Amino acid sequence: MKALSAAFLVPFFLVAFFGNQNPALPDGDESDLVELGRYLFFDPRLSGDGSLSCASCHIPSKGWADGEALSTSYPGSEGFRNTKSLLNASRVDYFYWDGRLDGSDAETQVRDSITETHFMNMDGRLMLERLKQIPEYVQLFSDALAQEPSFGGTLKAISAFEKTLVTGASPFDLQTMSEQAKQGKKVFDTHCSTCHSGPDFTDGLPHNLGVPDNPAVFDDPVRHATYRAFIKFLGVPGYMNIRQDVGHYSVTKRAKDMGAFFTPSLRQVADTAPYMHNGVLKTLEDVVAFYSARGPALSAGEQRGLVAFLHALSGPVPVVDEPSLPRYKAIDNWMEVRN
Repeated sequence: MKALSAAFLVPFFLVAFFGNQNPALPDGDESDLVELGRYLFFDPRLSGDGSLSCASCHIPSKGWADGEALSTSYPGSEGFRNTKSLLNASRVDYFYWDGRLDGSDAETQVRDSITETHFMNMDGRLMLERLKQIPEYVQLFSDALAQEPSFGGTLKAISAFEKTLVTGASPFDLQTMSEQAKQGKKVFDTHCSTCHSGPDFTDGLPHNLGVPDNPAVFDDPVRHATYRAFIKFLGVPGYMNIRQDVGHYSVTKRAKDMGAFFTPSLRQVADTAPYMHNGVLKTLEDVVAFYSARGPALSAGEQRGLVAFLHALSGPVPVVDEPSLPRYKAIDNWMEVRN
């Protein structure tokens, strides 16, 4: 197996520089698995109609999110929530805004992204037949897992790749913040740190903050239908009569969780606009103004300082080369090789 490119090794350098806070990161002897995952992450043939890859919604140049208020979904459906960044996703307690998957089960999150109808809508059996028709993938799977292309191997490889998407030390970590950001940290510690706590600035819990609805979710017929199909699948009572995003309630069915969403990490937050579970707030200035309006009110200077502090939570990001994807073709001795 060829060595990883110099650009792709950057995440491992950052881990050494910043300190490995994620012991689940692949070791050096798993580089073949990560390399396989890199190819699969960017390959649209993992979606039903070949139009979407994981990278369609998790774009490296947009903080590994997509820069849209509401995500783009599989043709015939439309997203109803904001795409979360994959940066540092290996450290989250729960996946998705509603917390419906445990953060320790990255392979299940990858499976959902590939198979859910409003994500990539792929039948795993079809995916394997596609991969088997690409000799380079047959070799990559052999190098990484000593097996032919498999559904479980695909999930393992993509999740291994995603674990390398770790950011480096920020100005906050290096104690090189501007004076304005330092003043903003004082505001943050006073007003924000209850929910945004710990090394990743999240308490890992659901909260209902009274975020305004994004009208597109229910005004757009396709988004509306996609959302209703989603909450029906999750067994939400009275799903046909609901006119709001129920959030964590879809998981627990407890009234106190209606409209509650999990606190996101603030690491790299400056790179992942727009904000909130439905992308209704366009900028960090909008987010700070939203919280200030809910009280206690912050002065204009305090709001500017808080925004500066949030910017200081961004560090170097992994540099990942998009691979040149191999094409379908039959292997030379296809008549003699058994599947």
